[in-house]
Amino acid sequence: MTKPSLPDLLHAAVSAVGGTERPGQVAMAEAVAEAIDDNSHRLIQAGTGTGKSLGYLVPALAHGERVVVATATLALQRQLVERDLPRTVEALHPQLRRRPQFAMLKGRSNYLCLHRLHEGAPQDEEEGLFDQFEAATPTSKLGKDLIRLRDWADETETGDRDDLTPGVSDKAWGQISVSSRECLGATKCAYGAECFAEAARERAKLADVVVTNHALLAIDAIEGAPVLPQHEVLIVDEAHELVSRVTGVATGELTPGQVNRAVKRAAKLVDEKTADSLQTASESFERVMELALPGRLEEIPEDLGYALMALRDAARNVISAIGATRDKSVHDEDAVRKQALAAVESIHGVAERITNGSEYDVVWYERHDRFGATLRVAPLSVSGLLREKLFEDRSVVLTSATLKLGGDFNGVAASLGLSAEGVEGEGVPVWRGLDVGSPFDYPKQGILYVAKHLATPGREGTRGDMMDELAELIEAAGGRTLGLFSSMRGAKAAAEELRGRLDNPILLQGEETLGELIKTFAADPKTCLFGTLSLWQGVDVPGPSCQLVIMDRIPFPRPDDPLMSARQKSVEEHGGNGFMAVAATHAALLMAQGAGRLVRASGDRGVVAVLDPRLATARYGSFLRATLPDFWYTTDRNQVRRSLAAIDATAKADGK
Repeated sequence: MTKPSLPDLLHAAVSAVGGTERPGQVAMAEAVAEAIDDNSHRLIQAGTGTGKSLGYLVPALAHGERVVVATATLALQRQLVERDLPRTVEALHPQLRRRPQFAMLKGRSNYLCLHRLHEGAPQDEEEGLFDQFEAATPTSKLGKDLIRLRDWADETETGDRDDLTPGVSDKAWGQISVSSRECLGATKCAYGAECFAEAARERAKLADVVVTNHALLAIDAIEGAPVLPQHEVLIVDEAHELVSRVTGVATGELTPGQVNRAVKRAAKLVDEKTADSLQTASESFERVMELALPGRLEEIPEDLGYALMALRDAARNVISAIGATRDKSVHDEDAVRKQALAAVESIHGVAERITNGSEYDVVWYERHDRFGATLRVAPLSVSGLLREKLFEDRSVVLTSATLKLGGDFNGVAASLGLSAEGVEGEGVPVWRGLDVGSPFDYPKQGILYVAKHLATPGREGTRGDMMDELAELIEAAGGRTLGLFSSMRGAKAAAEELRGRLDNPILLQGEETLGELIKTFAADPKTCLFGTLSLWQGVDVPGPSCQLVIMDRIPFPRPDDPLMSARQKSVEEHGGNGFMAVAATHAALLMAQGAGRLVRASGDRGVVAVLDPRLATARYGSFLRATLPDFWYTTDRNQVRRSLAAIDATAKADGK
């Protein structure tokens, strides 16, 4: 039987989802197939509207061996498993003569734990051991959530938290889930045969395509214990997010509350002397943390060093003691022991890591008004880890709408541990970059306006001239505005100010769930939506409800961000340009993602307005602009107001 051609397969898949074949999608599918065939690596930038999911799914399904697809967002995971994969598999079946299987796999804590549900969560000593369902008042929010979870447990087939609608609070979910460290293991657990997490792993082992997330991919790479099934091909979608997700997984933290909980959990399982030493170390650590001031610790202060060594040693003794004792008087002893071990091992690991003091780690204090101080440790860079763990023994395709920064792939490649494109050598993963463009006509569909006449934003204080500009632009657009702010404080200040000035409804992130806010924004063209980080990447509102995207300033990292400033300093110490490599790259990624909110469909028209003159005047401005879609560019404030008014008038004439 002749092997079906890739163009024929792609055509069948695109027809099945009611889409239109696009040259960029064809080019992408061919590049993915080529990478799979010659076991090489690709970075593929595919603009909004390319149909990149099918661009990689079709060659992946045609390949026949197992492929892992890792995405950053829950929305894309669901889209792949609930919409794109079922339709594509059906469409390709007649030509492939087989029905490839697919499965979703997440970290263990995303699945309901039947042991926790039926036996209860081991509680801290002073709370007593009780059934959490009885203890929570049935009329309280927690009580209602727990009752709903118990009912849901009887009907769910997956036990996956994301299949529960509406969702429940983290506190409620924590009562019926476990981390991988707390899990008893399928062979020791009375509910092992029915375990949802184990069932998900078994489905993944049998699947041709396994859809997972960046965090689980990071855990699989960092912890050395394989979580994902063996695979020859890895496709990383939303790849611009990968470095920050891997950094998050590789970051450790210690808080006095966390240490206290570990002490209480361990106390009932070890002798008094061992428990007392951990209690004493915990109190010393708490005293040090009470005086902690936010910021990076380039050297560990002496008092913190002593407290961490005491914590490390006491935790190690507790771990040994828990492993050596059995106490039948403790209810559900195995679960209590596992939870205590997990808590103490976590403290031991972080305390030891900071005490060892690697030059490749950054340590800092954070302070929250509500939660007090936190001690954090994160890798200075994850590029070495990614180079070693990601690109060996498999073909890797990384794709996103934003991978070229300042006009080339090398900036993103360096953050992933790759050398410049085309560089070869022993132990150097070889890769090629491909920009398949976008089906949208950006110069005709959008305008990039930089408010060059405004004052340069300072670190503090409200910007009166910016507020005036913001109000005038929104009035010209007739609403229809997505406001992207670099801080929540800025978003709130603008919302408060403009609610007093304009008749347009202004929604503010945090005042309702993000899903509800976006739904309301999309439904009413007069409405504006203001917010911060998640809006820069998470809003998909095609049509006339979003015809003006405003960025209040270039979103550089905060100068006091310990990890970013440490990374910048490290680049400079090695002879590079720290500002361009770290701060400008960070800003470019966010701005490209933010600007991508404007044109989501071929009929969309509008303006991206940046209220920061540095985009036009600073030397790095051209680097940032080269990363944005190729909109028509202007600094003429009158021209942009006329354009917005015309776009608004057209939408109204169309009854929108």
